[in-house]
Amino acid sequence: MSSIDDPAGDGGVVGALEEHLLGERPQYNQEQVAELAGVPVVVARELWNLLGFAHVPEDAVAFTEADVQALRLTKDLVAVGILSPERQSSLVRTWGRSFARLADWQVALLADVAVETGADPADGLLAISGQVMPLVEDLQSYVWRRHLTSAASRMLAETSSGPTSMLAVCFVDIVGYTSRSRTLSDRELVTWLEDFESAVLTLAVDHGGRIIKNIGDELLIVADDPAAMAAIAVELTRRGADPDDPFPAVRAGLAYGDVVTRLGDVFGPTVNIAARLTSVARPSSVLIDKGAYEALSGVTDDGTADAASDARADAADEVADPTSSYRFRRLRRVSVKGYSRLHVWVLQPR
Repeated sequence: MSSIDDPAGDGGVVGALEEHLLGERPQYNQEQVAELAGVPVVVARELWNLLGFAHVPEDAVAFTEADVQALRLTKDLVAVGILSPERQSSLVRTWGRSFARLADWQVALLADVAVETGADPADGLLAISGQVMPLVEDLQSYVWRRHLTSAASRMLAETSSGPTSMLAVCFVDIVGYTSRSRTLSDRELVTWLEDFESAVLTLAVDHGGRIIKNIGDELLIVADDPAAMAAIAVELTRRGADPDDPFPAVRAGLAYGDVVTRLGDVFGPTVNIAARLTSVARPSSVLIDKGAYEALSGVTDDGTADAASDARADAADEVADPTSSYRFRRLRRVSVKGYSRLHVWVLQPR
């Protein structure tokens, strides 16, 4: 095969893979693909760059019918008012970044599978992609639609006056997940996360709690009883702080209040506050909101002594029911995304 027929010098593997994934070999340059889609070439070039694709010379044949269709769909979204110029840039850029990371991980995974079967990575990748990629594509569409449903439900729950229930909500987040994950292989990382989730599940069930979902290195847990949720959170942080326990160090945020439950998920401000508290909690600590504090301490925080409370914050434990299993250390009010000056306490076992 000549260098003209095989410019990549790889025996035609890249060309074959390109044809398989894109549906055909590239046949258009920038001007042609823009003309066929009915958009200015400058718009086509801008979208291409926002998606994170490599810059190609103007006369390079690098585009297919799929690129023409993508530009037409973008034009249609603009025409119906979904994509304003401002939204277009942010949405397309987000798509590009997200799918670029996903594609890198998937290709590395398929290459590893090819090697494990004894095949050459290039030839194996081409062979596996024919069988695997349609399945992955369908699954990605399903996951996307489920997340769209979840996101829409959250938005409607926050703006709806529908029925709610009182629940204790807790997010538990692994401390140092990013640095630890870099030292593990994909298989080791999966095993580590599965062991973590299994341990949390066992403890949650033992105390009457339930895991709603995991979000990477973070778990969302709910319980009807705030005392049960407090016991779960405190025990998880205790285990994580024990150097002799293989359980990872964690931090937790706990809130108690009205929650909307739909399709197995939970929504509303109480959930949002728990998530925000987790993001600002220190390693091996549990932060609780006003609702959880009042339920656990038996003390009503009416907000009438905010200045005095802020002045003594971090200085001493709050006065509470002496029979309580916990101590409560009030922090200066915390401002997080969407919530200004939250009343927050550190929850500690007595």
